[in-house]
Amino acid sequence: MKKIGIINSELSRVISELGHTDTIVIADCGLPIPPGVRRIDLALKRGVPGYVETLETILEEMQVERYTVAAEMKEASPELYEKTALLLEGAAEGNVTHERFKQLTREAKAVVRTGECTPYANVILHAGVIF
Repeated sequence: MKKIGIINSELSRVISELGHTDTIVIADCGLPIPPGVRRIDLALKRGVPGYVETLETILEEMQVERYTVAAEMKEASPELYEKTALLLEGAAEGNVTHERFKQLTREAKAVVRTGECTPYANVILHAGVIF
């Protein structure tokens, strides 16, 4: 049994397989997941697990060089936007429209679906390198 870190085997595997600039998405429970993109469904019930908890856990194992959020997040969910920026401090931020965000999810290695129900609680994480 794995002793530390992410114990969800599928999520752990996806993170370990990421190369520089590959992306994964942390999504609220309402974000559509495009056909053909790996879905890692962690949603248990409304709010569980939450977006922030999921982001914090993934950041323990994933090197992120930049991230992308929907521009609408800043106005619709300002506290979540600020928390995201704080957790990803040091990574470059990108903002796109929510429609463009959904298009970008088609290129992701995986979408991690949470139980989050806060509007626009979604982020695309772009993998960095550790050297």
